Amino acid sequence: MKTIATAAALSLASFITFGVSAAAHQISAQQAQQLKPVGTISVSQVGGAPMDMRQALSKKAEQKGALAYHITEAHTGDTWHATAELYK
Repeated sequence: MKTIATAAALSLASFITFGVSAAAHQISAQQAQQLKPVGTISVSQVGGAPMDMRQALSKKAEQKGALAYHITEAHTGDTWHATAELYK
């Protein structure tokens, strides 16, 4: 039984590690100059924290096939909005 539980835990850890590494990540303007732009995205939400904005941008960038994103506009308060350039 321990072997099955260990194997399941390792499989889950591998999945989580791969999923995290496959996510699009935020880059600086300087880093963006080295990559190919492939479009833009925008996200908005009522409430939440700045980390929610980064997670939403990363998820949307990944769905569009981007490896990275650079935030070009961000507004926070009761509602927040962000626009980012996507890169491969």
